[in-house]
Amino acid sequence: MSLVRNQDPKTFTPEPGMRRQVLANTDQLMLIRHFFDADWVGGRHSHPHHQLVYVISGAIRVDVDGKVFDARAGDSFIVDGGVEHQASALEASEVLDVFTPTREDYRDLLK
Repeated sequence: MSLVRNQDPKTFTPEPGMRRQVLANTDQLMLIRHFFDADWVGGRHSHPHHQLVYVISGAIRVDVDGKVFDARAGDSFIVDGGVEHQASALEASEVLDVFTPTREDYRDLLK
C-alpha cells in the first residue's frame, strides 16, 4: 500500500466563482475539491478522464451530453471520458471530483 497525502492543499481560483483544491493523487487517480459560488456557471467542455462527482453540500445543475439534471448534497454521478458536459451552481456548493487517470493539468498546479 502506498500512502499519498496532501495535508495542506493549496486553493486555486481557475475562474471567477470557483475555487479548486488538488488533494491526494497518483498517476492513475486524482481527488479534487471544488467550491462553487451561487450562480457560478462553468464552461461546456470534455476531457479524456472519467469523472466521478459527489456533492458534499449545496446544489448544482449538470448537463451531460444534453441530459440536464440537478444534483444535491449526497448525490453522486459519473461522467465518462470524452463526453461533453457543463455544470452550474444553483447555490453555494462543495463538490468532490475523482478523475482517472490523473489530470496532469491539475497536477501541474502543484509545481
